[in-house]
Amino acid sequence: MLFEKLMQMNEEINELYEKETKGYTIALLGNPNVGKSTVFNGLTGMKQHTGNWPGKTVELASGTFTHHDRIHEMIDLPGTYSLLAHSSEEEVARNFVCFEKCDVCLVVCDATMLERNMNLVLQTMEITNRVVVIVNLMDEAEKKHIHLDLDKLANLLQVEVVGMSARNGKGFRSLKEAIEKTAQKPLREWCVLSYDAQLQQAIERLAQTIHAPGWNHHFLALKLLDPQVEDEKFYAVLTNKEEVQTMVRQEQEHLKRSGCYEQFEDIIVNALQKKAKMICDQCVKIEDGSYLEKDMRMDRIVTHKVWGFLCMIVLLALIFWITIAGANVPSAYLSAFFVQLEAWLHQACEQLHVAKLLEGLFVDGMVKTAGWVIAVMLPPMAIFFPLFTLLEDFGYLPRIAFNLDGFFQKACTCGKQALTMAMGFGCNAVGVSGARIIDSPRERLIAILTNVFVPCNGRFPTLISIITMFFAGMFAAPWNGLFATLLLTLVILFGIFLTFLVSKVLSKTLLKGIPSSFSLELPPYRRPQFGKVILRSIFDRTLFVLGRAISVALPAGIIIWLFANVEVQGITILAYVSGFLDPFAKLMGLDGVILLAFLLGFPANEIVVPIMIMAYMASGSMNDLSNLTLLKSLFVDHGWTWITAICTLLFSLVHFPCATTLLTIHKETQSWKWTWLAFLIPTILGILLCMSVNAVAHLILLIFPL
Repeated sequence: MLFEKLMQMNEEINELYEKETKGYTIALLGNPNVGKSTVFNGLTGMKQHTGNWPGKTVELASGTFTHHDRIHEMIDLPGTYSLLAHSSEEEVARNFVCFEKCDVCLVVCDATMLERNMNLVLQTMEITNRVVVIVNLMDEAEKKHIHLDLDKLANLLQVEVVGMSARNGKGFRSLKEAIEKTAQKPLREWCVLSYDAQLQQAIERLAQTIHAPGWNHHFLALKLLDPQVEDEKFYAVLTNKEEVQTMVRQEQEHLKRSGCYEQFEDIIVNALQKKAKMICDQCVKIEDGSYLEKDMRMDRIVTHKVWGFLCMIVLLALIFWITIAGANVPSAYLSAFFVQLEAWLHQACEQLHVAKLLEGLFVDGMVKTAGWVIAVMLPPMAIFFPLFTLLEDFGYLPRIAFNLDGFFQKACTCGKQALTMAMGFGCNAVGVSGARIIDSPRERLIAILTNVFVPCNGRFPTLISIITMFFAGMFAAPWNGLFATLLLTLVILFGIFLTFLVSKVLSKTLLKGIPSSFSLELPPYRRPQFGKVILRSIFDRTLFVLGRAISVALPAGIIIWLFANVEVQGITILAYVSGFLDPFAKLMGLDGVILLAFLLGFPANEIVVPIMIMAYMASGSMNDLSNLTLLKSLFVDHGWTWITAICTLLFSLVHFPCATTLLTIHKETQSWKWTWLAFLIPTILGILLCMSVNAVAHLILLIFPL
């Protein structure tokens, strides 16, 4: 009895504490690529991924921060150019601000392009007067000799205005004070914009009829009159719905007779642009307008119909060359380290009289498999991810989307698919979830189903190893590295070609439709923050992906070792299964071990090569293969030829997604049908490609024997 009373008192104290410490609910809005997620991370301390290209926020993210001993909740809304609800991002942002009753709205603006950002500020102010305008990228404006009078801007808007450089951590203290001050402002009725006389009079008459406590009646009147707005949600907040509905019908008839009804949106947009220009003319002074010329000169090259594609291929090849050349030395050191570690562990197990079964499971199974994954994966990822993130931070990725938009249009899909394809280089699961930036459900599905044709980081080690062993070795240094880079680039380009091809086929069969248009902002080129980029890439991407791979490799190593060492009638389980798969695998130019390795590598592509090695070793464990020359000898001794290498390359590029990606596909589509198709399409295509290449190669050998 006493215990129950103490528990009840504890719960009451906790409820009282939460009530006393509960702060404000804050909505964070902004155009794409104005540093909104950077502001969010700076306030909440979270690690929402940021980058210099539009569309990074594809869902609502929430976080908290403490100020004056109160815990405030912040909601990061999708980047949007307006609240007219033409796209899903605009609808999500507008509905949250309207119906979630947030205490403060923060609108992030780009100091170098204030007039364009002012449209969103004015639309937000129409909903509520509790708005804080964040003028971000003040450091960029200063470099471009753009001077902003923030005090005058605050006077004209009658809201709090805070200048910030969020990337450099400047302005957060002032922002917190502005939030506190704004949240305490009383909600009041106010008119932000003046429209065409006929529309303005209709709004005024309707606003006087509306009864909706806590709402700006002028904004409600505008939305109820708008022919493109689904008005049920807005009618639901009224206490005199029937009276207002009658009044709305009368006013709409009046607007139709005056010709305003058909031009409703044009009138609103013109009023927004006029007010935004008037404000910025008074607050913004540009000393030298030539700051855009440098970006324009670069864009003439990188978005050129010919030079733009050459730039893409050269940059892609350069990244791969640096990755391949730079990964060799650290990979060798890591391999040598794990060789010594395994020897020390074997010695320790002998001294401790550990059973041979446990010693094999732990050292030859877990440690060796994990050691291979770390030695082969970590160096390339630690180089590739920072380089790719530097391009992203520089602002080059949207230019890739611009260049590829024509090809995606020909494939009857959306140009935004180029951005999701770029995400797939890091992880296909990320590329799948990133498809949310595509508005059309049809085009979003196509992007999801074809993302697997871009090799993720888990497949890069396999591709690089096979290319280096069987093809680049024909040349002496340094030409071997350049040849390996060229071949890897061609493999990636082939994957991109398959993306276009399969997208086109899907658009003409299962997912028929016409391509949608989209607006893509080309952000200004910015000097990447090298230190932050390297740290973010290593901790947010490299170590995260490596940790996932090791978590899969450890249990997989145990299973593989058992399969390779447990015998049934003198033959190991691994030999039984690979022998069963061998006839079909031979048709694909592979063997049973290779096909089994891909099947067992379903949880993570990173463990495919370790499985091959384990299966090929007569002892049932991996040898101390610290270099690719010994690894090639092992493969050749087990029947590998140049045909086997090519077919393995192809199947590594084109086969079923890993388990994580398939689970993400099911989560995004909410359909097992599309999840199965995402599994079957690349698998069947990969099998057909391998069979075709194998048949053609053997035909060539019959005609022109070596």
